[in-house]
Amino acid sequence: MYSKILVPMALDHGVSMHTLEIAHALRTDGSEIIALHVHEAPQGSVSAYLDEATVAAGFQKARDDLEGKLAQHPGVTPVIVKGHSARTIIDYANANGIDCIVIGSHKPGLSDYFLGSTASRVVRHAGCAVHVHRASH
Repeated sequence: MYSKILVPMALDHGVSMHTLEIAHALRTDGSEIIALHVHEAPQGSVSAYLDEATVAAGFQKARDDLEGKLAQHPGVTPVIVKGHSARTIIDYANANGIDCIVIGSHKPGLSDYFLGSTASRVVRHAGCAVHVHRASH
């Protein structure tokens, strides 16, 4: 099936067992599964109140959280990068030879009724196969 699978993870939503299960089902022998968390920098006026050390500590905490949550998932490589969620997922996939993205979708707004906004953007702009797991609630 696929040799290099990217599974975006939003740490505030936890580690999705469903997307990891789908990634494992889609893999071939010797394939790689990468769990990617995109760490978005504080925006707007909030950034004026945070010093560089606080921002760096937040990034390190996110890295530690991702690694901790994936520790019980052998064969999954945790990766954290800075950027904007959808654009960074697409850029990472393009730059790293990803041939499949497995992404979860939940609670869409009116403009993205069938998919969540990040999943919707990834589906529209990814240069590889995208499998979307739609949450049941």
